[in-house]
Amino acid sequence: MSEIFSRRLAQAEKNYLQITGRSNVAVENSNGIYQRYKYPVLTAQHTPVFWRYDLDPQTNPYFIERFGINAVFNAGAIKYNGKYLLVARVEGLDRKSFFAVAESPNGIDNFTFWDYPLLMPETEVPDTNVYDMRLVKHEDGWIYGLFCTERRDPNAADSDQSAAIAQCGIARTKDLVEWDRLPDLKTPSAQQRNVVLHPEFVNGKYAFYTRPQDSFIDAGEGGGIGFGLAEDITNAVINEESIVDRRIYHTIYELKNGAGAQPIKTAYGWLHQAHGVRNTAAGLRYTIYVYMTDLHDLTKVIYKPAGYLIAPQGEEYVGDVSNVAFSNGWILDDDGETLFIYYASSDTRMHVATTTIAQMLDYVMNNPPDGLRSSTSVNTLVGIIKKNKAYQEAVL
Repeated sequence: MSEIFSRRLAQAEKNYLQITGRSNVAVENSNGIYQRYKYPVLTAQHTPVFWRYDLDPQTNPYFIERFGINAVFNAGAIKYNGKYLLVARVEGLDRKSFFAVAESPNGIDNFTFWDYPLLMPETEVPDTNVYDMRLVKHEDGWIYGLFCTERRDPNAADSDQSAAIAQCGIARTKDLVEWDRLPDLKTPSAQQRNVVLHPEFVNGKYAFYTRPQDSFIDAGEGGGIGFGLAEDITNAVINEESIVDRRIYHTIYELKNGAGAQPIKTAYGWLHQAHGVRNTAAGLRYTIYVYMTDLHDLTKVIYKPAGYLIAPQGEEYVGDVSNVAFSNGWILDDDGETLFIYYASSDTRMHVATTTIAQMLDYVMNNPPDGLRSSTSVNTLVGIIKKNKAYQEAVL
């Protein structure tokens, strides 16, 4: 074994143990809704050394990285056998994404990947790329993973090597190790991304939150977050999509919006997480927002605070695709109160924010909705100021 190999191997293993064994630190938060943390919970450096390097000094004398990892982000989340699990999107230097499971004993640090990435079966039309899995434990007894499956557009000209078609891939498992691949979701829309499965049957059918799109990038005529029913999950076909949460001019979701993690059932309604996209002079800006739908009419939005819940802060702004906060996973803990919100920043790394259902309900139900005009925003602010001044005068 050469001195170069042994030195580089020792340093790589030291770096890995430092980052996976690091305790996370709560960061003072000012909005009272959730608690941010100092360190990301998953990064490219969290991937095992034996993924990235050939550990045989005979075949890798210079200890060269053989399989480089570019980013770890956009993870689905679930609590399973007492562990907090993230099914992360891992992207290699070759730009291909795949899924891998990382687990933590407490949900905020010490995440380590399982030895092997997830072996996702292919359909008869192989996926070029798979990513952004939403995990749902359904009342039928299966754990479902819904993800984007991307393939090159067969009608694109040879000169266009970026034209793609995205659809919703569906797979299910009992243990997150062995997965059954089902046919892709079929809908009236040309393309689909950001699809979430409702955790309960609706009138005996499987319910989906969709995002109809005309093309891979542009939502086009797609009006926002959709909803549809399918008779059979093993050949899921939605014949009609209705819009639940519409895109609106001059909002954080004017360009696109999409469902995040599975909705959470509360005493007051279904709590939903979503992302909104708007265009800026610096490019697209992704933020995370929440809303609530009726317990019985899943297409009826009953509460929706104005603006975003989470946007990039500090170093979160910087990465492969900057100015992005995106979430497709959260975990409601066994106590029914503690909520872990897992979000990615700038298509590069994973973070966690913690809160409680009580805090989220207070925020969703009591924060003012978007009045959609500057004057209504001013009126809302004036109302808050007047109320506070009256209160201060009453107690002084």
